Amino acid sequence: MRKLLPLLSTNPHGGGRSALTCRYRCGDACFHEVPNTSDNEYAGDVIAGVLSRRSALRAAAVVTVASAAGGAIAFGNAPEAVAGQETFGHGHGHGSGKVDGARGLRFTPVAPNTADKVTVPSGYSQNVVIRWGEPILRGAPAFDSEKQTAKAQAGQFGYNNDFLSLLPLRGEHDRQVLVANHEYTDEVLMFRDYDAANPTREQVEIAWAAHGLSVVVVQEEHRTGKLAPVSRHHLNRRLHTTSEFEVTGPAAGSGLLKTSADPEGRIVLGTLNNCAGGTTPWGTTLHGEENFNQYFANGSSATDKRYGVGTGATERKWERFDKRFDLKQEPNEVHRFGWVVELDPYDPDSTPRKRTALGRFKHEAAQPRLTADGRPVVYMGDDERFDYFYKFVSSKRMKKGNSRAAREHNLTLLDEGTLYVAKLTGDSPAAEIDGTGKHPADGEFDGSGVWIPLATGDVSHVPGMTAEEVYVFTRLAGDKVGATKMDRPEDVEPSPRTGRVYVALTNNTDRGKAGKAAADEANPRNLNKHGQILELAENWDDPSSDGFAWRLFLVAGDPNDPATYFAGYPKEKVSQISCPDNVAFDPHGNLWISTDGAQLGSHDGLFGVATQGERRGELKQFLTVPKGAETCGPIIQDRRVLVAVQHPGEIDGASVENPKSEWPDGPGKIVRPSVVAVWRTDGRDIGV
Repeated sequence: MRKLLPLLSTNPHGGGRSALTCRYRCGDACFHEVPNTSDNEYAGDVIAGVLSRRSALRAAAVVTVASAAGGAIAFGNAPEAVAGQETFGHGHGHGSGKVDGARGLRFTPVAPNTADKVTVPSGYSQNVVIRWGEPILRGAPAFDSEKQTAKAQAGQFGYNNDFLSLLPLRGEHDRQVLVANHEYTDEVLMFRDYDAANPTREQVEIAWAAHGLSVVVVQEEHRTGKLAPVSRHHLNRRLHTTSEFEVTGPAAGSGLLKTSADPEGRIVLGTLNNCAGGTTPWGTTLHGEENFNQYFANGSSATDKRYGVGTGATERKWERFDKRFDLKQEPNEVHRFGWVVELDPYDPDSTPRKRTALGRFKHEAAQPRLTADGRPVVYMGDDERFDYFYKFVSSKRMKKGNSRAAREHNLTLLDEGTLYVAKLTGDSPAAEIDGTGKHPADGEFDGSGVWIPLATGDVSHVPGMTAEEVYVFTRLAGDKVGATKMDRPEDVEPSPRTGRVYVALTNNTDRGKAGKAAADEANPRNLNKHGQILELAENWDDPSSDGFAWRLFLVAGDPNDPATYFAGYPKEKVSQISCPDNVAFDPHGNLWISTDGAQLGSHDGLFGVATQGERRGELKQFLTVPKGAETCGPIIQDRRVLVAVQHPGEIDGASVENPKSEWPDGPGKIVRPSVVAVWRTDGRDIGV
């Protein structure tokens, strides 16, 4: 048996979110009252009307059928891994001979650390692909932090890169299209002598321009995995807080979306707090607007409160410079954010679209898969303590090919269909779920679930709410139908190999507190600071199904803690992990997990875990990020891994004058969020 991989226990900057992160990223959400005050954790009367006998039979049958078919989607105890398993790989470039691991994970794990750099395995190299402020549009100047302007920033790569997508570029050798979200701004790390109480108009307008999306063509160095931006390419694009976005779908034109500047309720300026996202089979990208509430001042309505909008001034004071951020003057403006945005990166003249059929909440991500007949299904998490996860099933089929007709049709796929919210039921007696993470008698946290329909087109399925209200106030619709309160559902990704869906539940330290929902089988730990990952199998492997089976695939934390669980894999053979956030799949079917706010003394990082075979649950750390940073936007290709290093140096007390990190450019240089590429030095595929 191997020795337990090393742990770090304490370090002043060794893990966990800083107060500065809470302040700028989510508006101190965890220090405010939980927006979900509904009493729906035991809504059996609601579910009784939804969970038909047919749904119950299908939920049971999925296991039987899958088992008979060889276990492709069967749920049950994971096969036990055994000591002395076969050693794989040739060890070239890895520095220590042969390396064990599932295919795609054959690298020496990075040890927990607090180094102020991106740390990668032995035998791997890296480069910074693009930094905040690098010019990507024609006419944009070189970055100069001391002379930055809003006009310059509007042509430069934005701040705090999060979700990443790499798309092929036909006809241009060794080039791809990189799309990036820019979630939020750290003004105190951007501007010298920044006065938070009195920001200047120029500072505010720079921040407006630093939010949003970037599209930039990148050139690869074929003999390595190095990428470099192709500045001023005709596809390069910046979309920010004053760019036009079209509202589409069933809520477009609703009175709830109309403002003095947009009396038709169909054109919105800007996209805010774009966190994770998704890449569609038809070649577009999806971008989730998450903590948009923090940008709006003077909220007063019950719906404002349910969405976490404050009653006073905002941190950034944007309301001083544009009345649309003051809800006393424009009460509907906040309703125009919190959507999934769809972007066509191949058409630089296209207007991105906010897809109202997918509902309005704090979208962490949106990743589609297709039904057998070609209809897209999009899975989505609402990143808030005690909120829900959802899916949207389109009523239209995708057209194959790249013809103009096919592309125009496919750009309507996310406007018509049914929006659902999830309700999970455990299969163990409630008395066996004691909040410590101790497994119930059957050995697993698992059960069945139903998808509760909320709205289809202009038809509401929620008593007392119109369809428009369901789409604009989706959280309230979930409250009314008794959806399961989850521990911050963030990224939700279906496996392209198995169809199983993986839900990253980052943490919830309010679970089990007085007046709050107690532990349940899907969220089994009170005061949950490390999070878990839930695995879901749709009935009959049909993404449009009305029911599913589920189980916890991974319960994060110190492997020495009896409450942790790694799909049954021996815990002395895994890396420590805390606070799973974004997830992605590699070409071998392994799940890769980036972390946000890890609570085990090490910096955040990127991990790979096997989801199939006898090594299912084997988890290895691939990299760590610098001081104060979060790991975002992972992309895992055959020969390259990309991560977005977000908010480096975001540590309490940090400022331009007093930096807490020297990454990426060393001493005396301003700290800059950046995208990093990693590859094997010997040129072979990642982890094989």
